[in-house]
Amino acid sequence: MKKKLLLLSLFAVLFAAGAFAQNQKAMLYSKDATLAQNKKIVYDFWRSVLEGGHLELAPQYMTETYIQHNPNVPTGRQGFIDFFGKFAKPQPIADTIKAPIIAIVAEGDRVVLSFKQVNPDPKDATKQYTTTWFDMLRIENGKVAEHWDSALKQ
Repeated sequence: MKKKLLLLSLFAVLFAAGAFAQNQKAMLYSKDATLAQNKKIVYDFWRSVLEGGHLELAPQYMTETYIQHNPNVPTGRQGFIDFFGKFAKPQPIADTIKAPIIAIVAEGDRVVLSFKQVNPDPKDATKQYTTTWFDMLRIENGKVAEHWDSALKQ
């Protein structure tokens, strides 16, 4: 019985991992073609530029006048490139977003990504807690024009 339960649990984990990648593709769907296109722009930007570290692709995805609301990152496409250029190392672009994404939601010219985030418990260093992180991006003429998140100044 224990062996069956273990095999069933292993199957569930493997199935969930495969479904995770498929779910990301499903998250890009919208009955509205413009909303679906905006989701795809943000999805590709996230995978290629942010996670993939391919800052040379920033002009393909970002307006020159990109507005950044994160207090730690300069505004403007060049400011973004200069900031992330200090530590981003280009790597192969994954087929899916690597971070544990929960949802991709689009309304009008805005796309919101929500991620599962695990942090150390500030009251007990031996523990962690789980929360949700949100990023919102505005699309203008097929490019990311503005970004918001809940980052605090460091």
